[in-house]
Amino acid sequence: MRSIWNGAISFGLVTIPIKLVNATESHSISFRQVHLDDGGRIRYRKVCELEDREVTTAEIGKAYEEADGTLIPITDEDLASLPIPTARTIEIVAFVPADRIDPLQMDTAYYLAANGVSAAKPYTLLREALKRSNKVAIAKFALRGRERLGMLRVVDDVIAMHGLLWPDEIRATDEVAPDASVTVRDKELDLADALMDTLGEVDLADLHDEYREAVEEVIAAKASGVEPPAVPAGERTGGKVLDLMAALEKSVRAAKESRGEEPAEVTSLPARRKSARTAPKEVSGKKSTSTAKKTTAKKTTAKKTTAKKTTAKKATAKKATAKKATPRKRTG
Repeated sequence: MRSIWNGAISFGLVTIPIKLVNATESHSISFRQVHLDDGGRIRYRKVCELEDREVTTAEIGKAYEEADGTLIPITDEDLASLPIPTARTIEIVAFVPADRIDPLQMDTAYYLAANGVSAAKPYTLLREALKRSNKVAIAKFALRGRERLGMLRVVDDVIAMHGLLWPDEIRATDEVAPDASVTVRDKELDLADALMDTLGEVDLADLHDEYREAVEEVIAAKASGVEPPAVPAGERTGGKVLDLMAALEKSVRAAKESRGEEPAEVTSLPARRKSARTAPKEVSGKKSTSTAKKTTAKKTTAKKTTAKKTTAKKATAKKATAKKATPRKRTG
């Protein structure tokens, strides 16, 4: 890997000569701009406004433009001789836990390679110290005309550095959060939890760029003079989610089926969540006594009513027996 910057790590009074190399590379497909009428290449040329001619890279320098349009030339020597310690040095200023770094601050990643045999011992010392402390180093360095923040951490047996944005370069979230006041129900949260549990974890090494592969297939088909592959009709559609619960339930079932699991009923709340979120009702002794009295009174009333009915039935039966037993008087 080609180094893009040579300097040293300043670790207290310890100096570690290092080379800076890019830790990442882009595999995205690049396109050229062409003229639609004849397919000719569209090029951007660097032209001097005063001489109205194209200039080479060797003829191009830097300049700062003031508000009135005045250009002040700045050379590489001017930048290299800046009176700051980070001009050619990655100066470590602190060691902090890794979770103190907001991922929003992370920028380009670099590998720091020991530059020379004499750098191997202090390089290894810093690497092992970072490993044992479970911390990351916060450093300041200058690169490409500006001073930057960096975070040093250990990757395998190499010290890696992530460029960090300055805190004032991160925008506030006030204008991004939803304006409307929305209430999320427990049942919706339960379904979201079930979906997260079903999707589970993934090995990032198994993920790949499907978009790039599809573009490569289109390019190969056109280069061979055949029809590009048809786009499969997907089930995902844009627009508003009209029924959030139905969408969550369908997502859980689809995730289970994709993993070969039997789709289970997901509309009911898990027992553990019910017990955790449903507070028991308070029952006082007075209420219990009152309820017991009312129940007793109802039973007593029922018994009295039954007794009255039974007595009435018996009386009716006696009258009927008496009528049958009394002989009818014959009249002349």
